[in-house]
Amino acid sequence: MTALQYILSIVILVISVVIIVLVLLQESKQEGLSGAIAGAADSFFGKNKGRTMEAKLAKYTKVFGTIFFVLALISSLLVLFKI
Repeated sequence: MTALQYILSIVILVISVVIIVLVLLQESKQEGLSGAIAGAADSFFGKNKGRTMEAKLAKYTKVFGTIFFVLALISSLLVLFKI
């Protein structure tokens, strides 16, 4: 393994731990029976959904997931082409 592969492996490991923490911090999307009966009513919190901590956690999870995917692809290509 080259130094670049070691560095990528460490970065991928750190990002995977960050993704795990971000997912565990998010709240469940299940609303139960009350959500099925009431429906998705607009409330103050529904209108400001993009500014909540939950929305930020979801955004960061998507960003780190994309970074993880790209780095894993690069790492596998390095191994495949023996760079």
